[in-house]
Amino acid sequence: MMAESSPLTTHVLNTGDGVPAARLALSLHWLDPRIMIWTMLSVGTTNEDGRCAGLISRGAFGPGMYKLRFETGSYWEGLGQNSFYPYVEVVFTISELDQRIHLPLLMSRFSYSVYRGS
Repeated sequence: MMAESSPLTTHVLNTGDGVPAARLALSLHWLDPRIMIWTMLSVGTTNEDGRCAGLISRGAFGPGMYKLRFETGSYWEGLGQNSFYPYVEVVFTISELDQRIHLPLLMSRFSYSVYRGS
């Protein structure tokens, strides 16, 4: 993972149990507009506080369409529980190079919500 000064961060909360979603795998992808294919840029895992910083450097974070994929099914399986959603993908657009994006994911076994934080 890259330095903490990444322009993109996330925080995952297990709202069903009221705890951070620690050790949840996720990946960041970029959509190549010429061929409309997603390219994986990095992978990460949330820490004990449910946070994953450093997914991309400022220099690599340009305008375009991105996707964060959260491996929610594997997370719940690791807790000995099943889940309706095997994964959650959040697609977003970056139009300004100086943007700092924080995307929290609030999830339970049968629902999720995401928003642009600060």
